[in-house]
Amino acid sequence: MKKIILSIFLIANSLFLTSCAPAIQGASTVSSVISISNDRRSIGKILDDKTIALRLLTWSSEDSTLSDAHLNFMVYNKIVLITGEVPTPEMRVYASKQAQRQVPKISQIFNEIKLGPSSGLLSRAKDSTITIQVELLFQNQEVFHPTHVRVMTEDQVIYLMGALTKREADMAAKTAAKAKGAYKVVKLFDYLKTRPKAEIERDRLKALEDKRRAELEKQQAELEAKKADLQRQIRALGSNTTGTNFSPE
Repeated sequence: MKKIILSIFLIANSLFLTSCAPAIQGASTVSSVISISNDRRSIGKILDDKTIALRLLTWSSEDSTLSDAHLNFMVYNKIVLITGEVPTPEMRVYASKQAQRQVPKISQIFNEIKLGPSSGLLSRAKDSTITIQVELLFQNQEVFHPTHVRVMTEDQVIYLMGALTKREADMAAKTAAKAKGAYKVVKLFDYLKTRPKAEIERDRLKALEDKRRAELEKQQAELEAKKADLQRQIRALGSNTTGTNFSPE
């Protein structure tokens, strides 16, 4: 029990820290709390990803070699996406290699760093707006749960990460592309052959519960209708009795 409480505390704490750090994107801007029950990663993997992201943030902010660079990180299942801008090709290579050295447990790095000056506040604000749009759009579809996909936008390019089936991934990309101002969508998914069995079973039980609840509501509505009809009949009988005159012969 103590381990579970500690794990939840660490997740909440890391979420608070990342919300204060603009260099780490991908944590939901619509909801600041991860829905662990719907996340396809275990609590341990979520903690690992948060730890990796925090270490990369700390390193990139302290490394003097990157003083003229602007870097963002998004992590899912120990796979790291690095975006941003650096002034030279050498610094671009350095950032990728050094990130791996800083956190050896990283399994893969996607280096999407561009050459050029650091983006301005207006550009970053536009990117944040696009990310929020995508997250809101994800709420209005039923193919996958919004927490299954992490979103980062850099220079109007939307990057998506998560563990999804092909059908879910296609829907995520199609939905994200509807965001106004987006230039393109890049899918960096860990593809699943099928949805997790536990998830399917949970949905089955939920469907049964919804059906049971609907039947109870239907029965309740029928009872209320019968009750209302009976009350009308009683009122009608009372009205007829009051209006009847009896005269003696």
